Amino acid sequence: MGIVKKQSLKNSIYFYVGLMFGALSTVILYPNAFNSHPEHLGLLQIIIAYAIVVSTFSSLGTPKTLIRFFPKVENKNQLISLSFMIPIIGFLLVLLLYFLFKDDLLNFLNADELLRNNFHLIFFLVTFLSFFEVLSSLSRSLLKATIPIFLREVFLKGFNILLLILHWFDYIDFTTFLYSHISLYLFMILILFFSIFKKYKFKFTFILSDIDGKQIISYGLFVLAGGASAILVSKVDMMMIGKLMNLESVAYYTIAFFIGNVILVPSRAIGSITAPLIAKAWQEENVSEIKDIYEKSSLNQLLLGGFIFLLIWLNIDEGFALLPEKFQGGKYVVLYIGLSKLFSVATGVNGQIIINSQHYRFDLYSNFILLIITIFTNYIFIPESSPLSVYGIVGINGAAFATALSVIIFNSFKMFYVYFKVGIQPFSFRTIKAILLIIFVYFSLIVLNLTFSDIPNMIVKSLLISIIYFSIMFILRISEDLNSIIKDLLIKLIR
Repeated sequence: MGIVKKQSLKNSIYFYVGLMFGALSTVILYPNAFNSHPEHLGLLQIIIAYAIVVSTFSSLGTPKTLIRFFPKVENKNQLISLSFMIPIIGFLLVLLLYFLFKDDLLNFLNADELLRNNFHLIFFLVTFLSFFEVLSSLSRSLLKATIPIFLREVFLKGFNILLLILHWFDYIDFTTFLYSHISLYLFMILILFFSIFKKYKFKFTFILSDIDGKQIISYGLFVLAGGASAILVSKVDMMMIGKLMNLESVAYYTIAFFIGNVILVPSRAIGSITAPLIAKAWQEENVSEIKDIYEKSSLNQLLLGGFIFLLIWLNIDEGFALLPEKFQGGKYVVLYIGLSKLFSVATGVNGQIIINSQHYRFDLYSNFILLIITIFTNYIFIPESSPLSVYGIVGINGAAFATALSVIIFNSFKMFYVYFKVGIQPFSFRTIKAILLIIFVYFSLIVLNLTFSDIPNMIVKSLLISIIYFSIMFILRISEDLNSIIKDLLIKLIR
């Protein structure tokens, strides 16, 4: 776990810088920059959501395929070349289908005039996302996961803050903002491309005789089907809000969803480096190494995710008071999404274990079932006819509840499957201690009634949460990895 801990620490720094940038954008800049036109924010988020879904299909599973086969393929040039050819072919197929069925698609999506006029931007973003993901997978396969994370978390979000400020103060109009935001992805591709190929000197080739193209493509199609379903599940709530409600509701949901989704930050930091290590461990049939990664990732993600959940939920009222009035209706979106993500990080890297094993086909079946459940539950809980409307589970709250339910079912399926097929599971006695720690800190501070204004309240409560949480965690030695990191940080601070 040495390389995991080293790169996870660096990745965590980038993720938390990105978290701060994202929080600044979400809590202050987005609501104020789009306060007079929330439908513009809804349009931006819908374009990004559709582009992510379409790029998942057009890449035909290439990013995960590259990580899976990189350790075992000797001719890296041929594998990398194939990894760039496939997304080009997939994108051309998607573009052809769009032109053949354009009107039917727009009518099905119930697209308003604003979305129709800007729908072409989705395909620019699809191209950029597809190649950035391929380059990111290549960088991760080389155990250089920090560069794409820096670009996504620091570069993209940092420049987006600049664009938001310019738009907020009317230095640029919305159209300029929209095109500039999408152009940032192109710059990310160029930076990542030159950072990789300048150092490693790979060469493109159309000769693919040294690799098993049939096996690679077969795996890629299965990963595509499973991954596309997973991406659809993560975006279907937003898309269905746009279809069943309006772009303004998408904007309000986006702000609340982001706050709840912050809990995934630790898992993204850890998962970015564990995927190639798990692929290598499967190649060597080293189940004990996989078990070690599985347990440690679960515990560390639960501890860090639980800490973030406490920060968010114990400060929720003060946080929403800082938002413009239009954006203050998503408190329970944060709760439902936050709890589901906490469960998700607690189950560890089960998805990576499945995808990189001989059981990868299960990813397709489970994701497909999950997609059906998610669409079904969103159709039930979003409309005014929601059976739980008396409890406020309707509209954007209904979408969040449906998504949370789907995420919990999905991760439970994967966790039990790994246990029955591989004989390993992520939990231990330390997991119980971590859960009790989260519960103890929550009930210790829920009764705290501070009389300061909103921002001082948040600062005081956050400091108390941090001191109590990490002190108990350190004393009880719940996680050796996190204790080691805390010791290193304390030593550096003292010096």
